[in-house]
Amino acid sequence: MASAGVDGRIEGFRLRRLEKPEEFRQVEELLSAAFGTSSPGGMPTSLQRALQDNGGLVLGAFADIYLAGAAVSFLGWDGAALYHYSHLLMVRPEYQNHHLGFRLKLYQRDEVTKLGLAEVRWTFDPLVSRNAFLNVRRLGSVPRKYLPHYYGQMSDGANRGLETDRLLTVWSIASPAVEARLNAPPRSPAEDRARFERSFRVVTTDQGESGLRIPTAVEEPSGPSAHLEIPFDLAAVREHEPKSLRTWRHAVRDAFRASFDAGYAVDDFAVVSTANHERRSVYFLSKPVGPPANPPTA
Repeated sequence: MASAGVDGRIEGFRLRRLEKPEEFRQVEELLSAAFGTSSPGGMPTSLQRALQDNGGLVLGAFADIYLAGAAVSFLGWDGAALYHYSHLLMVRPEYQNHHLGFRLKLYQRDEVTKLGLAEVRWTFDPLVSRNAFLNVRRLGSVPRKYLPHYYGQMSDGANRGLETDRLLTVWSIASPAVEARLNAPPRSPAEDRARFERSFRVVTTDQGESGLRIPTAVEEPSGPSAHLEIPFDLAAVREHEPKSLRTWRHAVRDAFRASFDAGYAVDDFAVVSTANHERRSVYFLSKPVGPPANPPTA
């Protein structure tokens, strides 16, 4: 049974592979709760069973018998490498401040390692600060490719009215870099702020009438280090500055394309507290020494 710890986080989750039809059905309901879609069924029980028994992974985090979060992945092949493709990571809204997504990814890493694989790939919306923080800062995955309007139009609450651009990220689960990131102490706010202030600004932003930032210009990066800003809270932009959603999407698309074309790579992500106590979300980029890594073919 999960219980509240002294810091308010829920303790006592049990992480395991899903086994029973009724557990798979909970995933369909969880999908609706996590993504705000009115048409659950994107992961029918029959598909989950097929994945679970044929090289895929359907993993759950349970509070007692209640499914609080899940991760779904399957074998992928790009013509050169075999990997696991993580299609879904979802956590019920009431558990989203308890690090459950992080724990599910670590469990997924353990299970993929048991399958003899060294890499997990997935896509995520580059405008969502929470996801970028988990994927890049905490897990150490590396965004390799920008995919414009990848899924086409989608009608769920998170994607409605916005082109579905995605970053393809690669998590080299057996690499020393990932191991070091997972075990490193948290970087201090002062370090993040110092890098923010000294690095090249790819996306210039200014505060709109609501006080939220809006992109005003995009430049090709230069120098050894750069930062690429995204909304601190995309949901707040959707509510208070909806006309800027398209502006943000296209500015960040142009910024990533320019940065990748110029040979820069994402090496970190941070939420920076500025001198006037404003919180700003940024990808940090650097120009690697030596030949660039070949991007996955997706």
